[in-house]
Amino acid sequence: MLLADPVRLVGAHPVITALLFAWLLAVILWSAFGVVHEAEEVAGRLGEPLGTLVLTLSIVIIEVALIGAVMLSAKAVPTLGRDTMFAVLMIVLNGVVGLCLLVGGLRFHQQSYNLQGATAYLAVIIPLSVIALVLPNFTTSSATGMLSLPQALFFSAFTFALYIGFLWLQTGRHRGFFVAVGQQAGEDVAILSPHGERAPGSNTSRVLLLLANILPIVILSKDLAKLLDHGIAVLGAPTALGGILIALIVFTPEGISALRAVAANQLTRAINLCLGAATSTLGLTVPAVLFIGLATGQPVILGVSPANMVLLGVTLMLNTLTFSGTRTTMLEGAVHLSLFSVFLVLVFSP
Repeated sequence: MLLADPVRLVGAHPVITALLFAWLLAVILWSAFGVVHEAEEVAGRLGEPLGTLVLTLSIVIIEVALIGAVMLSAKAVPTLGRDTMFAVLMIVLNGVVGLCLLVGGLRFHQQSYNLQGATAYLAVIIPLSVIALVLPNFTTSSATGMLSLPQALFFSAFTFALYIGFLWLQTGRHRGFFVAVGQQAGEDVAILSPHGERAPGSNTSRVLLLLANILPIVILSKDLAKLLDHGIAVLGAPTALGGILIALIVFTPEGISALRAVAANQLTRAINLCLGAATSTLGLTVPAVLFIGLATGQPVILGVSPANMVLLGVTLMLNTLTFSGTRTTMLEGAVHLSLFSVFLVLVFSP
């Protein structure tokens, strides 16, 4: 590690702690934007929907690395995986989706998208989110919000298998569901190359550069996790803030990519990025968090609070209504952003 023990290095001085945290955060964000850039270069060569899939999987790898770093640190944080996944769902399904629809509505009045792809995403997101974040509150074989060993093993296998099955359909038989209406699957997307030029190098070299940008994030994630945990304790901030910060670090670059797609009137790609990120987070983070918990003997609390269960239910219902037609307007975007503001209020005033 770059810093063997960052908390001991900075001591209790809040200014030095804040500066060191800001430096680590800047490096990780810079690397995250590098990951998105290289993923988009690869995506431009592969076309849709493989291009979006490369980008979302790259982001989820970063998310799992950050969560794993915190879970493997000295102080156990049993709710971090839950808080991060819930924050990603709220940021993606309400914050970014709302902003995209609002910006698209202001600029183009109405935007069309591929309804079949959005419906397929939601068909996976709804059961996975309820099973991961709501069902553990109602099981009786373990403590509230937690899963027993058989449940954890089965739910991990079920979640991963469903996600793999979804990827198989997305990249194979139903590939056309995830491209804009009238566009051929595998066709290049202009937004990935704004200047009409493609970066030099082979696909292999671009993938290697992609992995090279992920490496600093993995290396520095444990140090950032220690500083984050120390800062939350010193400030007396809500524990859920750690998951929100990780979600923001992870999804900020991809959120910018989604807004770029909307600005180019490519709503289908923006939906693929947003709903694809939510699907990948649930499909890969849940098994990873449960596996780390089982391997280290740490408790893992997945069930969200009653207020957050209500918010999650309304969010899933609203997304189902938003993506039930073939066109969107700024009204839907405003409603999604309103729900996102409710989420932020509940973090600091539960």
